[in-house]
Amino acid sequence: MVKSGSIGVLLMILLFGSGNFLKLEREFVAGRTNVTARCSMPKPCNVYGFTDWYKVGSVCVKYFDRPLNFTDAEFNCRTKVPGAHLVSVHEEKHNDYLLCIVKKFNPNNLRIWLGAFELFKSGKFLWLDGSNWDFQKWKHGEPSHMYNSIEECVEMNWHEPGKWNDHACHVKKNYICAFKRNAILKPGSEEME
Repeated sequence: MVKSGSIGVLLMILLFGSGNFLKLEREFVAGRTNVTARCSMPKPCNVYGFTDWYKVGSVCVKYFDRPLNFTDAEFNCRTKVPGAHLVSVHEEKHNDYLLCIVKKFNPNNLRIWLGAFELFKSGKFLWLDGSNWDFQKWKHGEPSHMYNSIEECVEMNWHEPGKWNDHACHVKKNYICAFKRNAILKPGSEEME
């Protein structure tokens, strides 16, 4: 028969092991842990005038720490750069880059709008920039639009970093804008080295 005190000690050993968990927690609270340490940040955008944006595939992206509803976030992106939209995601690596950008600029609030929405409650999602829906990274059990008819817009980092969720479009969130690098370059101009 096992004594109840032994179970408590066993649970403590299993939960906290060698104490590294407690050390990590203290360092994080003290601000000494780099939240992007495991992230691979993308390179700065190499289009003149947009070096505070990041290059992710064929687009340049920028994080905006200004919570807006989905529609206002999209329109704000359009005012930043001709042809800009809320970001679309087409590869795992690009999804990881976006997560790292958000962690760098706002590690305490990772939720952001992506540029996708459900078309007329059909269960089909589309990107605002008109690109193909060729990649998705839903959190398990999502999208849940079939159970909640008001969740028609797509967010990232709800309950699980890097994963997507459908959510009510009227909710205010931070967001990432994107523009195609080649759309900004004027004929005869060059990208920065």
